[in-house]
Amino acid sequence: MSGPELTVSRKVIDEMVRLAAIGVPGVARVSRGGPAWRTVFAGPAIVTRVADDGVRLRVWVVARPGQSLPNVAAEVRDAVCATVERLLALRLDSVTVTVDGVGV
Repeated sequence: MSGPELTVSRKVIDEMVRLAAIGVPGVARVSRGGPAWRTVFAGPAIVTRVADDGVRLRVWVVARPGQSLPNVAAEVRDAVCATVERLLALRLDSVTVTVDGVGV
């Protein structure tokens, strides 16, 4: 008999990624930048691909004004990596963070 196995749905992964990203002080929100109608055409702010070799994530955020955008992206990436690997116990293949706007 082998040990217990955990299955995590994509919705759970997405929500944990969203919470990790929004917890970064320089992040105003996890979403695509621009007008709200753009989201309909641009797609979701978190795209998760689960494969045998690991999880691939793409995350779009809107930064708060006055923040260093490279620092915000790096902090979001670190927070997301820690969440996926430590809390969800999943192997992370890649994380791409796009700062898609600045606003409140």
